[in-house]
Amino acid sequence: MRTIPMVTVVGGTVFALICLFPVGTRAESGLGFGPRIGYERSKDDDSGEFTFGAALRARFLSVLGAEGSIDYREDQFGGDAVRFKSWPVMATGLVYPLPVLYGAVGAGWHNISLDFKDPHLQDVDGQEFGWHVGGGLEIPLGDAGALAADVRYVFLNLEAGELPEVVDRDADFYVITVALLLGSL
Repeated sequence: MRTIPMVTVVGGTVFALICLFPVGTRAESGLGFGPRIGYERSKDDDSGEFTFGAALRARFLSVLGAEGSIDYREDQFGGDAVRFKSWPVMATGLVYPLPVLYGAVGAGWHNISLDFKDPHLQDVDGQEFGWHVGGGLEIPLGDAGALAADVRYVFLNLEAGELPEVVDRDADFYVITVALLLGSL
């Protein structure tokens, strides 16, 4: 069975939602795209890691929006015994109770790679599905776009099937991001 890449699903969903809203609501809508940086830390980590990526955000009405994003993170455990790489592709629904304040809920397809220095352990590449919730601020920058900052908690459990015992299977984490969204938000 052939699977559809998550990037295609997210992009197609955002495009479909933009097209489905009536022309009359376009005055309250906008679209912004730009880079983002974040800080990610799982509940069992002593320290976190920075993430880098990009986000595409659409505002459909004054109270509804959506965001598609992709980030990249790399970390090492046990000195350099395990190298962890992650690049989640996320789709997020946004609700704006106030013009600059939003709540966020969504899902993500987390692409994960574990590279082991020990030749007896086989490297692992996989994909895991996770949910996230959070909230943040979207500060307008005039006609240039907006600056968005938020905190999200991600619920992610790694499957035990191919992972060695040294990997924690409860991989929930929080991420703080700041994005510069250029466009008409």
